[in-house]
Amino acid sequence: MHTPSRREFLKSTVTAACSAGLGVGGFTELVAASPASRSALAAPPPAPLLIKKGVLLEMLPAKLSYADRMKMARDVGFEVIQAPTTPDQHEAEEIKKAADGANMRVDSVMNMDHWKYPLSSGDAAAVEKSLAGMRTSLRNARLWGSDAVLLVPAVVNPQTSYRDAWSRSQKEIRKLLPLAEELKIVIAIEEVWNKFLLSPLEMAKYIGEFQSPWIQAWFDVGNVLLYGYPQDWIRTLGKSIAKVHLKDFKRKESGYEWANLGDGDVDWEAVREAFRDIGYSGSAVVELKGGDEAYLRDVSRRVDRLVLGRT
Repeated sequence: MHTPSRREFLKSTVTAACSAGLGVGGFTELVAASPASRSALAAPPPAPLLIKKGVLLEMLPAKLSYADRMKMARDVGFEVIQAPTTPDQHEAEEIKKAADGANMRVDSVMNMDHWKYPLSSGDAAAVEKSLAGMRTSLRNARLWGSDAVLLVPAVVNPQTSYRDAWSRSQKEIRKLLPLAEELKIVIAIEEVWNKFLLSPLEMAKYIGEFQSPWIQAWFDVGNVLLYGYPQDWIRTLGKSIAKVHLKDFKRKESGYEWANLGDGDVDWEAVREAFRDIGYSGSAVVELKGGDEAYLRDVSRRVDRLVLGRT
């Protein structure tokens, strides 16, 4: 049975009123007399989503110290940071100190070696470098108090078939599972333009085959817009989504380009409702170009309006 929406109800009511020659006063009485209309008109807007706003460390002005960058992130409205893999232990400690001093949490780690040295490579030395980079990322995450490391699992190219990318990457990721479990850090698989995991059903299957709570999804809203719909991916991946990246994407006659939130083709209302449907309450990290304090404050407000549903 079809239940009319509030908009459909009001439209049909207006039509009925006009057909009956009721005029404005008569229409008001008609609406007031209808319990369904009173319920529809009185329904409060949905509550804002309880998602933590995050920003990439690299989006903050590089000329500032880590301490000042963390403070700026907090002051413009962000709650968490995503930091890159940092092999230098002294620098990693500096990032931790800066975050603690600004009362900011480093929520997640961006692994930096998965593109240059993919786990799906047929080159054993490249794979070992990738594994080493992930181990560093996992230890960074433990030091910083993060609970997830982003991983691009494989790259399909002329040297690596789709089938090989699937089997090789799963084999290597399983080698990382004992450390991830020991440190209590999720390895979050991201969908990117790597010619791999091109549908939400496929990504759900890939993650599900690990049968491990330490392998989950990192969903990027903008990355799928070229070949799918973010709201579809969100509902399909569901509770397996551990973290989220936010960016927008603009299709143009001359091609396409990345865009600020709200300036592209993402249907943010549909995305917001999909997050609401799956009960997502983790973090959503903006992945855009960097900028100054005014720019970052504007980005923070866009997240409030478009993603969280705050006015």
